[in-house]
Amino acid sequence: MDNLDILARFDGNGAFRAARARWSDEATEAFCTIALAAHDAGLDWWFVDKPPYEVRCGRRDAGRVRATAVLGYIGEPGPWFGVNEIQGPQYLTALALPPERWTRLDTTLAERFAALAARPDFAVHWRFGADARPGRWPNDSIIETGTSMDMPHATNLILYGPPGTGKTYETARRAVELCGETPSPDRAELMTQYRGLQDAGRIAFVTFHQSISYEDFVEGLRPVPNDEGAGFTLQPHHGIFRRIAHAASINTGPDRAPFTIGERQVFKMSLGDSTKIDQAWVFDKAMREGFAYLNFADIDWTDDAYDRRDAILRTVVDHEDAALSERSGAVKAPDLFRNDLQQGDVIIVGKGLGRFRAIGVVEGDYEYAPQPEGSYPHRRRVRWLWQNGDGEPIGRISGRQLGRETIHPMTRSDLNIAAIEQLVNEQADIGPTLPEPYVLVIDEINRANISKVFGELITLIEPDKRLGEDNAITVQLPYSEDIFGVPRNLHIIGTMNTADRSIALIDKALRRRFDFEEMMPDYDLEGMQTVIDGVTLGAILAAINARIEYLLDREHQIGHGWLIGCADRDALDDAMRKKIIPLIAEYFFEDWERTAQVLGGTSSDNPFLEKVALTVPRGMQAAGKAEHRWAVRDPFEPGAYKRLVEQNESR
Repeated sequence: MDNLDILARFDGNGAFRAARARWSDEATEAFCTIALAAHDAGLDWWFVDKPPYEVRCGRRDAGRVRATAVLGYIGEPGPWFGVNEIQGPQYLTALALPPERWTRLDTTLAERFAALAARPDFAVHWRFGADARPGRWPNDSIIETGTSMDMPHATNLILYGPPGTGKTYETARRAVELCGETPSPDRAELMTQYRGLQDAGRIAFVTFHQSISYEDFVEGLRPVPNDEGAGFTLQPHHGIFRRIAHAASINTGPDRAPFTIGERQVFKMSLGDSTKIDQAWVFDKAMREGFAYLNFADIDWTDDAYDRRDAILRTVVDHEDAALSERSGAVKAPDLFRNDLQQGDVIIVGKGLGRFRAIGVVEGDYEYAPQPEGSYPHRRRVRWLWQNGDGEPIGRISGRQLGRETIHPMTRSDLNIAAIEQLVNEQADIGPTLPEPYVLVIDEINRANISKVFGELITLIEPDKRLGEDNAITVQLPYSEDIFGVPRNLHIIGTMNTADRSIALIDKALRRRFDFEEMMPDYDLEGMQTVIDGVTLGAILAAINARIEYLLDREHQIGHGWLIGCADRDALDDAMRKKIIPLIAEYFFEDWERTAQVLGGTSSDNPFLEKVALTVPRGMQAAGKAEHRWAVRDPFEPGAYKRLVEQNESR
């Protein structure tokens, strides 16, 4: 099998094909050497939905969406090759990888990998007890998110119509439905479903307005305080679209035995200074070996005498020969780590003050275990449930920045418990499942400058341009310079109030990429059959809308939501006086003659509006015609609604 044959096995992925066109000859040769060596050893290759692409080798049996085990990864930019620190750490030495566990593809690395894959024990290890079989290529298989399991295409939908036609309710119903749940017919229960998915990070909501920008929606630069001392640096800040797109892209399906926090305590902890390269080993070793490490004084705290903080204080003072108190970090941190942190508690590992990079559960008591690196002698056994070396914004799981202390308890009221549980459950390996759907709701989508806000996303959101599709496209974002694509399990629902802006004026690029569903007033709803003044609410609203459409247009009609809750004449009068009449007057720019035409005519017997003649002020000459003004009657005339309906029916 030559290199062209090998590359053809991978070129079905558009993002990979586009990226490798920029590779050097050495990188291409190295890739083909590694790909063939892994295949001959019985390892499989498959793509996952991570921008711009990521191709993995390991073991994944037929019919499974999730892999049995992953040895390594190849991705961009570079291309680079990395080893899974959990399932392949024993190969770091054989491949001579640097501490960060990844490096650029080159001839030397390819030769080392080929030699490793040729070892008899290598193939046996990666069978995991199964019979020998040839390795599988990407085009023998499926993308890890599950194309062959009938994953639905992305939905781009805009619900449009006049105000009050139920767009908000329908948006919630559609969002719950797209998330895979059955929407409740009861409105209160439906909104409970909606809020639960929102709390879990599966639904996000944003309202567009004239001032919203690309930097708010996708990404921009924000000042971030320095960890030590004064000042700040400008760092890329992800907008709501990038945040939910990332959450959707790393989701691997629902967990059958979901992790829950329950009554556990949650602690923030630092594992080395994330700004110092010489301390990167602390985090890496913790993730690889399953511990949390603490530095400070090199003192063995295992003796029961140190159950109390004052005992720790006395020993530290003697050891350090310094004036300290129980609030000093050198005393407080060991006490929290040894005594307050209990088995079953949750640790959230910070990365500076504004990001977090791991979540784990404490599974062991305090141990004194001096490290060969000469520091961090204190440790606790931890099962790491979620990790992301780059970190996630702390705002995703907490309403407050992390503290500067090495370890401190987090206030429960500040935490988004549902979001933490969702993150952990996203990375749980539970077998053949599809990624969970996510939904972004954009209210008033027509009120923003669409081209300015969406930027390059206007192409990426097309269903056939999503990650994992045949025509997948990725771009390099301007601020972070990250390679970015939109996952196909992210649905977008927008709403448009046509009274604000006609659908005809919508950006043509947006129109081509969304389906549009019109929502007009529904006079036949059960709630519109209430009879007042001898006529139904539906008939009253139909009479008003017929006149608005004749005098203005159909896009400015009034939705059933304005009247559907009116149970009696008083409630209806209140809705007319405080909502509907002011809205009609606004439609006609305070032209009360035309407003009166909608509400029963311009004569003085209008049942809703009173035509009041104006007297000539002293010192002024009378105008050539009688002057008058309109005023809203209080109360409305008896039978006002019946007269309105009958006038409409008689025409």
